[in-house]
Amino acid sequence: MTILSFGDARTRRTGADTAHRLGRKGKQLPIRVIEIPDPLDGGHVLVFGEPHDGCLVRVHSRCLYGEALGSDDCDCGLELTESMNRIQAEGVGVLVYLEQEGRGAGLIWKARGYRESEQSGADTFDSYRRLGLDADARRYHRAAHALLELGLARVRLLTNNPDKCRALTEAGIAVEPVALTIALRSTRGRQYLQAKRLHRHHTIPADSLPEEQQSARVYSWWRSRGPR
Repeated sequence: MTILSFGDARTRRTGADTAHRLGRKGKQLPIRVIEIPDPLDGGHVLVFGEPHDGCLVRVHSRCLYGEALGSDDCDCGLELTESMNRIQAEGVGVLVYLEQEGRGAGLIWKARGYRESEQSGADTFDSYRRLGLDADARRYHRAAHALLELGLARVRLLTNNPDKCRALTEAGIAVEPVALTIALRSTRGRQYLQAKRLHRHHTIPADSLPEEQQSARVYSWWRSRGPR
């Protein structure tokens, strides 16, 4: 039996043994991949070009519905695409892709959360709480450590999420937030964006829905409170 060797530990930490080129939108991007081995907040670091202080960074949580299924009800897939477009335009950057489906709850609980929302009228954050879950169980300290391992002390972070900015700042990385403005077509998607703004203080502009839709949202919120 032949056992393949992929270099020493340092080589694996830098991803030198994975370096190749990624074809995207008619262009070639140099890429290497580094694992973040953590059962809850792990994933992979995708390094494009040779990152430097002040480069673009996206810390992204996996979302099957938005990325692979093209869901109209969340902004994850569109945020990932926009982040990659900006990184590709500059020819350098980092994508930290974390296996944190369903805000850390996993795909099954995510689906149960959607079901609870449909049945009760609650948004997905309150639905998680109704199911006994943390509204958002994700942590980003491992992502921050991975960026430090790349030698980054200052980044432009592609995010609307203050938790991500806070985690990197607490790790000693200077963060310049770069907001991602995503428009969603579905009413549920637009309501989800506003729920992220209200519950998690994401930097998302207040929605300007027509008055009848605003009234419907208030009614859904009132229903979600249950018997009083």
